[in-house]
Amino acid sequence: MALSAPSNAERVFSPPSARNRQIDIGFTALTQAMAWAIAALLIAIVAVVGERALPAIGTYGLGFLVSSTWDPTRDEYGILPMIFGTLATSAIGLALSSFIGVGTAVFLSEDFLPLPIRNVLVFLVELLAAIPSVVYGLWGIFVLIPLLKPVERWLYAHLSWIPLFSSTPTGPGLLPASLVLTVMLLPIITAISRDALAAVPAELRQAAYAVGTTRVEALFGVLIPAAFSGIVGGIMLALGRAMGETMAVTLLIGNASNISASLFAPASTISSLLANQFAEASGLQVSALMYAALVLFVLTLIVNVFAQIIVRRVQQKY
Repeated sequence: MALSAPSNAERVFSPPSARNRQIDIGFTALTQAMAWAIAALLIAIVAVVGERALPAIGTYGLGFLVSSTWDPTRDEYGILPMIFGTLATSAIGLALSSFIGVGTAVFLSEDFLPLPIRNVLVFLVELLAAIPSVVYGLWGIFVLIPLLKPVERWLYAHLSWIPLFSSTPTGPGLLPASLVLTVMLLPIITAISRDALAAVPAELRQAAYAVGTTRVEALFGVLIPAAFSGIVGGIMLALGRAMGETMAVTLLIGNASNISASLFAPASTISSLLANQFAEASGLQVSALMYAALVLFVLTLIVNVFAQIIVRRVQQKY
């Protein structure tokens, strides 16, 4: 009597073989090892930077964070203007790029345009991420700053009584650096937000339309809240890029150690400080720069922790 072949149900529900179990265990161990390796690498980087920063930490303490003096000739160091510049450029760039990037992601993820045209636009947006930051900086110097000068002069001439426009426009400053950061962050936010919106189940969209909602109501009431965690993840990834951006900001921000509410005033960031001075630093100045790098790491960590808290609260709500 001939033996019949196993049915589909028997093949699907048959217990895994010992070889398959070994493969699963090996794959799990490999992925865990990679995850722990990344954590170990991060700890090693922080340990090295912290160890190099110990002389400056012992010398200046927390006063390093609130002092505005950076004078290598007298070994007096403080990074309050650099912290201000880092947070200001990142906040302005992130606010503008988040609004434009999420809007672009919604436009490219819905059926507003034919698919071939959407594919071309998606490719062009993602192409922005491949442009080196020094190219953005040169574009800012030769294209953006000349375009901004007439606008800045008009604002200064008519609205100089407003603190945001109270400085004489000189070219490099907080505004051009922030605008270039906006362009640099757009592909990150747009790509991740578009993927998050595309991952929303089709049934959710159909259910929203079935109860009589318009497209706008479905977008803002159902789809964007459902994809909110992915959108926030993209925004926080972009914020990390903004806070650590070096070359473009160094070329455009003016590199002045002062704090001003004006968008036209030159400023400085922690990254631009490191780029400008690390090559020629020696002695206690090297330790002070390492201390500044450690502060930048802590700022980025705090931002990411708050982002995770926001994402979890939104996930619990929806």
